[in-house]
Amino acid sequence: MKRIFTLLLLSLAFGLNAQERYLDEIFDEVQVTEDVQYAANITVITALQGLPPMQMPQLMDVYEPVGDTLTSRPLILLFHTGNFLPQYANGSPLGTRKDSSIVELAHRFARMGYVTASVDYRLGWNPLAGTQVERTYQLINAAYRGVQDARTAVRYFRMNAAEMDNEYGIDPDKIAMFGDGTGGYVTLASATLQDYNDIILNNAGEAIESFWYDPGDGSVIPMVIEAINGDPEGKQDGFAPDGTQLCIGHYPDYSSEFNFQMNTGGAMGSAEWLDAGDVPMVSFHCPHDPFAPYTTGVVVVPTTNEPVIEATGAYDFHAIINAQEAPNNNDVFQSLELADDVSLAANALNDGMDGLYPVLNNYVDGAPSEPFDSSPWQWWDVAVVQAVDSAQGTSIAGTQLTLNPTMGPDEALPWIDIIQGYTAPRMAVAMGLTEISSGVEDVVKGETFTVYPNPTSGFTTIAFNEPAPFCSLYTMDGRIVRQWPLIGVEGSFSVDLSNLTAGTYVVQIGSESQLVSIVR
Repeated sequence: MKRIFTLLLLSLAFGLNAQERYLDEIFDEVQVTEDVQYAANITVITALQGLPPMQMPQLMDVYEPVGDTLTSRPLILLFHTGNFLPQYANGSPLGTRKDSSIVELAHRFARMGYVTASVDYRLGWNPLAGTQVERTYQLINAAYRGVQDARTAVRYFRMNAAEMDNEYGIDPDKIAMFGDGTGGYVTLASATLQDYNDIILNNAGEAIESFWYDPGDGSVIPMVIEAINGDPEGKQDGFAPDGTQLCIGHYPDYSSEFNFQMNTGGAMGSAEWLDAGDVPMVSFHCPHDPFAPYTTGVVVVPTTNEPVIEATGAYDFHAIINAQEAPNNNDVFQSLELADDVSLAANALNDGMDGLYPVLNNYVDGAPSEPFDSSPWQWWDVAVVQAVDSAQGTSIAGTQLTLNPTMGPDEALPWIDIIQGYTAPRMAVAMGLTEISSGVEDVVKGETFTVYPNPTSGFTTIAFNEPAPFCSLYTMDGRIVRQWPLIGVEGSFSVDLSNLTAGTYVVQIGSESQLVSIVR
């Protein structure tokens, strides 16, 4: 049986000690330097206004802990969501480096001792293009530009460290990427693509069909052409056949490599991209995400709800990692067998794939209770979006709230707690920032919650005395059947279990579990 059935709290050794840099928030304040230009490149977003591609500055906001005396600190680059379209034009209140969840994570990791940067990348494609092939072509090219920009941002910081007196005090050999939604696609591709051929050919040298198309004459050509679009690093210029420049290369003397990748709600363009030796990865993904596949499936663009291209979701690419010959890509943290509360919660759901956190938000009978089961860690200001709707004659706020009626910081922040708590030790170990003991200490813990009446034939009360984001109910073989959010709930709540099959179930809050019997 899974560890959720234990009545012991298995605490990591580091969790019993004083606060530690990179594992805890040890700084109180964060300094933010806004609108830092890391490059300039060619955007096609102007095509939406009927204009030719043109050069635009590429900006980011840099977050640093105030009062830090270290001058060689690890760096995290964060990339927002948005479907490669501008905010609101993408049908969403999100899509900028100022997204609430991105800003929150940037502050949190800065308080842990990291330098963090929320980075813009180039947007632009036409989701209303007339054919499936054209939509796919444009989206792949948009993602390609995003990868170029992400890698350019890495090189900018290395250039800055070498040529500009390292004004942000980073360690150029310790860099991580985080991507939310669309940013997840960008960072996963940045972590796995080795060169141009890796995009379009599998390991046997055969074409990956989804990245080729027939221009109408019976031939096949790649969706992306290096000479036209520039190289995947963003180091070389690219020009269209008519001479229009489409890519400006930057910082060719510096490496684009980084050490760790974390993704929330994104997918990998092709499983063929993933190889042994790629960087360690951590993923958070909703199994019923209607847009980004959790396993392998077709990506649906929220703007139009149209299918675009097949991609490999977090469950499947983590399964590939786990199937690699030992040591696999995630062995650096998997070998520790972390058993803190957050890890135990993930392990109850991830089929033994440490590094994958299946996100179950407001579940009833094993299925999401809201139509938008995608990214509960995201939130936005309703009043601001309503004002935009009023000015533009749109209904973005109403539509999004219909899809996700519980959207807001009360729902999002506990999930960000989980994202931070699950990622921090794995990232710190993967980047060689700290040593975490693999040993665990068994600590007998008194009950933090009670279930009564037990046995029950219907309504049951669950009383708890320690905060937790949710309460889960499992079958004895580990299948989740119910989940109740505890945000805003104090002390106790009652649930109706009368529609469940008679038998024994497991109630879990945090890392503690108890058995409850349903009788007829």
